[in-house]
Amino acid sequence: MAEQSSLIFISGGARSGKSRFAEILAGKWEAEVSGQLHYVAAGQPSDHEMKERIVRHQQDREYSGLNWRTWEIPRNLSPLSSVLSKNDIVLLDCLTTLLNNEFFHEEGQWKDREYAKTVYNKILDEIKQVAKQSRALIVVSNEVLWEPMAAQELVFAYSKVLGQLHQALVKECNHAYLVEAGVPILMKGAGNT
Repeated sequence: MAEQSSLIFISGGARSGKSRFAEILAGKWEAEVSGQLHYVAAGQPSDHEMKERIVRHQQDREYSGLNWRTWEIPRNLSPLSSVLSKNDIVLLDCLTTLLNNEFFHEEGQWKDREYAKTVYNKILDEIKQVAKQSRALIVVSNEVLWEPMAAQELVFAYSKVLGQLHQALVKECNHAYLVEAGVPILMKGAGNT
């Protein structure tokens, strides 16, 4: 593994196994560099399904045998950078939820194109900052852009920013994976991370 910091992007559809793969990958990094594992959970328990999802992810981490330090960060990743060391491995799960929390933090703000640009730049800058302060940052995101977009301005605006973030992160990352039915497919980078 490289001595410099790495950015790894993992995407896939809902329930594709991307989070599990990301956790396994983080564990491999941790074993290699003896750093602290940090899990950044962006989800907020907003409804019954999300509460169940959060509990399932917590149980997966608990049963993994890995020593995770969990951070509940629905917005504003920047403060995390100040507690990281150069050997730490950070898993952000997930970009889609983080964007949702930032994008809809204030009612109706998403309609302003400048606001959308501001959110895009904020998230991208914060991710780069966390990546720079750690050995590896693994970003998990959903491939919601495969779904047909309704003729709703809100869905289109959100999808546009998410697509731009995906492209920017893949451009910056060392490795990019697409996970389908639990099978990770290396889309960018060489060999195993």
